[in-house]
Amino acid sequence: MSDQGIAQYHMRPVVQVGPGAIAGIPTLFKGAGAGRVVLLSDAGLTAAGIVDKVAQVFAGESAADGVELAGIFTEITENSSCRSVDEAVRYAKGLDADGILAVGGGSVLDAAKGIKYCLHHGLDDMAEIMKDGLKLVAWPEAQPTGIAHVAVPTTAGTGAEVSAAAVFYNERNNLKCNLVAPFIEADFAVLDAELTLGLPPHLTASTGMDAMTHALEAICSPIATPLTDAHAFAAAQLIERALPIAVRNGQDLQARQTMLQASSMAINAFINALNAIPVHNCSHAFGGLYRVPHGEANCALLPIVMEAMPDYYRPQARRLAKGLNMNVDDQDDGAVLSKVIARLRAFQSEIGGSRDFARFGIATTDVPKIVSAIESDPAGVFYAIPRESVQMIAERVIGR
Repeated sequence: MSDQGIAQYHMRPVVQVGPGAIAGIPTLFKGAGAGRVVLLSDAGLTAAGIVDKVAQVFAGESAADGVELAGIFTEITENSSCRSVDEAVRYAKGLDADGILAVGGGSVLDAAKGIKYCLHHGLDDMAEIMKDGLKLVAWPEAQPTGIAHVAVPTTAGTGAEVSAAAVFYNERNNLKCNLVAPFIEADFAVLDAELTLGLPPHLTASTGMDAMTHALEAICSPIATPLTDAHAFAAAQLIERALPIAVRNGQDLQARQTMLQASSMAINAFINALNAIPVHNCSHAFGGLYRVPHGEANCALLPIVMEAMPDYYRPQARRLAKGLNMNVDDQDDGAVLSKVIARLRAFQSEIGGSRDFARFGIATTDVPKIVSAIESDPAGVFYAIPRESVQMIAERVIGR
């Protein structure tokens, strides 16, 4: 944990929490000065009826006068492809929209940030913006956009509703790319667990493990502070307790609501302690090469990366154990790390999470390509994983 220099802690969105909270969305837009709102989502949530459920709040008694749902765009693709961002930008411009309502998982919520960034700067080519793989924009260069933005997560995993960072898939160079900039995050995050009740167990598990990975990587960050620790430890401990319940009983509203809050806290800790993120470094590479869903990738990789990088994780072993609600008194750090890895593997089994990528049929001959992708991923700019560790991770996680 860092004890030197000047640290900054950023969390701008106002967070509204509770079943039925979506009813107040029109009032949020009115208060933010928006009159023409575009709803962004994807085809799956349209088919599930979630898009219609949210859209109806603009016609109900709680709808605010002067706020119109001007249009609905549901073509956001998995992994928030740059192409779908460009299409949505054109759609929003055509509506003269001054408000963005993002309803979905991480892909939709991140795409909305890219759309807002493009609208604010008068841009229309997300792949060009992200051509280098990583774009960091800092204040005062970054300024408020003037575009009202409400985010409604339908999964408890990415925490993208509150983070000033977004991940996109750039089809031109086959890379997962990262945009980090103040003010791209939502003005308001609405955490309504009723929208997550239909999420299947396997998606509940994988998205929940994305949140767990955010929390644990924040705990291990070389620049963690008491502020990031407060959210990281609370999030990890809540997830360890609530995720198995949400997987076993998807209708448990309390467990679902707890997971939404833990997800928001975890990403906030992760972004504010952003530095070494070896698990995400590897996840991005597999997502870019094989479209491995991000939560599933993090779930499988988490114990494997820890096992392959003992020198990095050993000094953090007791902090990791605390995050997982473990009692590890009177043991050396190496023994504690072994117990943490064993606990994560048991947790994978408990929630039915992926332990490797065998289902993707990745050939052992692809290992050199995987190693290259991990080493060239933009996340490696913060911390370069040792080559021998990268090799070990690739060989173990493909499940051959």
